[in-house]
Amino acid sequence: MSVTIATLVLTFALLLAGGLWIGLSMMATGIFGLEMFHTLPVDKVLAQNLFNTVSSTELLALPLFILMAEVLFRTRISDHMFSGLAPWTTRLPGRLLHINVIASTLFAAVSGSSAATTATVGRITLSELDKRGYDRTIAIGSLAGAGTIGFLIPPSLPMIVYGVLAEVSILKLFIAGIVPGLVLAFGFSLMTMALSFMRGASSSSDQARFTAKDRLASIRKLGPITALILLLIIGLYGGFASPTEAAALGVAGAIGLAALGRDLTLATLHQAAVATVRTSSMLALITSGGAFLSVAFNYLQIPTYVVGLVGSAELSPLGVVLILLVIYVCLGCILDGMSMIVVTLPIALPAVLAAGWDPLWFGIFLVVTIEMAQLTPPVGFNLFVIQGITGETMTHIARAVVPYFAVLLLLMATLIAAPQLALWLPGMM
Repeated sequence: MSVTIATLVLTFALLLAGGLWIGLSMMATGIFGLEMFHTLPVDKVLAQNLFNTVSSTELLALPLFILMAEVLFRTRISDHMFSGLAPWTTRLPGRLLHINVIASTLFAAVSGSSAATTATVGRITLSELDKRGYDRTIAIGSLAGAGTIGFLIPPSLPMIVYGVLAEVSILKLFIAGIVPGLVLAFGFSLMTMALSFMRGASSSSDQARFTAKDRLASIRKLGPITALILLLIIGLYGGFASPTEAAALGVAGAIGLAALGRDLTLATLHQAAVATVRTSSMLALITSGGAFLSVAFNYLQIPTYVVGLVGSAELSPLGVVLILLVIYVCLGCILDGMSMIVVTLPIALPAVLAAGWDPLWFGIFLVVTIEMAQLTPPVGFNLFVIQGITGETMTHIARAVVPYFAVLLLLMATLIAAPQLALWLPGMM
């Protein structure tokens, strides 16, 4: 069995090194493994598996949530978020720097994408913070860190993919991500306060003062995004809509907000639709390739072999997840987060279940590791997004992110030490 695993790993690595798309690389590796080490009719298995994956009703939520985020990205909601949140942050150490965290948390509740959250918030906040003389390093670091909340605060695209592949309730995954997501946002704000205090950034050249009247007026600017969030929350957690139906409601709400804000044009819809097709196609290919690779692994009995190894090694549950954490942090340097899920899940999930961990908890564990991957060079996607916005060097951005990466590590330690952080709220529903 070790020869089989080594052969498949080498095949996959060679295909990736050759420049083949990761979804096709996983599919080709599965085909090669079944042809070499099994006697199944591979063409029939592949056709049936691909059809079952792409026709999944749960997976339909993916393009809908992506479309919602793309429509919102092309409206002035992010502008309104900055001016609406500004009057509420002036008494905190770091003042307007906290808008990166708060705005990212709000937008995450209607996006599900880390890159979309980072780009949407960053294109407004970074230039405004620069004009007001705030510490640029803290601004970049807080945006890169807070942008990852888009994966943890529902709706979350990685949670949908994990739920489909691991056969875990997507709604329960959404609920499980709420408390860790809010804890992470609070941690990022605390880190921003600490850095601002240590670097003297809390006393920037920004001397803006806001009255109670300004704060009341700002509520109107936050109204549209708040209304959309409430629509999704009531639909999802009130039991009125499935994740897919809630995604459809979100698209309708985003288009409605764009129309009310006079941002809705045929050009806007066309751009949003094209971007949605591109992103959805990429994710569908990765998910399909991962699903087929998982089937190939099962036929080759690789998960059973790995579970046996875990049992014979007599690793504690803590030992299993710590090993996985190290592996995922290393993988995050060379793979994007979504690929990490589909590549490793066929082997990692059986090992985690054998160690006694809850599959719902493991979904949140995986999402946090993906958030780490968004910040680790050379492949950290949030770093590339911010580089595109700011023009800063990758080295400077990576250094700015280090304190916020530490917050993610602290959240991971808390999740491992207290799994109820993720499991408590779903257990109450």
